[in-house]
Amino acid sequence: MIEAFIFIIAYLLGSIPSGLIVGKVGYGIDIREHGSGNLGGTNTFRTLGVKAGLIVTIADILKGTLAASLPLIFGNNELNPLIVGIFAVIGHTYPIFAKFKGGKAVATSGGLLLFVEPIMFLTMLAAFFLVLFLSKYVSLSSMLAGVYGIIYSLFTGNIGLIIVISLLTGFVIYRHRANIKRIIDKTEPKVKWL
Repeated sequence: MIEAFIFIIAYLLGSIPSGLIVGKVGYGIDIREHGSGNLGGTNTFRTLGVKAGLIVTIADILKGTLAASLPLIFGNNELNPLIVGIFAVIGHTYPIFAKFKGGKAVATSGGLLLFVEPIMFLTMLAAFFLVLFLSKYVSLSSMLAGVYGIIYSLFTGNIGLIIVISLLTGFVIYRHRANIKRIIDKTEPKVKWL
């Protein structure tokens, strides 16, 4: 029973629509009606600016971190934090509090890795910014950071980590399929501050 409770809490944590809350409370704007219509950090940056974008991105990361830490908080050593964190990613992507239309799973996926493998998270973050600096595409940076994460995980020898990071990366790429098409067509927006 406690396991089911932890999974539900993780999903509900992930479902907290940071972008919607920040947009409505701080700016009186529903970001789903602007830009890409996405609730994640990237659309928040584009729609509301750097301050709001940072708040939403950090909040979305911490949702994954807190969810992954739930087994520790509840003293359950049998549950793998990676599996619990996945429920937060599902919540972030399909949030019950925002009509099941959420973000693209990048920040919250990173958040669970921050708890489980902090060095891996930091190096993935570095890979993200390196690709962003070179390409100016947030979407491409997110996908390639995930690919880097898979490569990194292979050297850990942790089969669970390899499987989870591969699944998450595949999901992130799937969620970015429209972005991939726009990159190919050269219509994908580039960041202007880097």
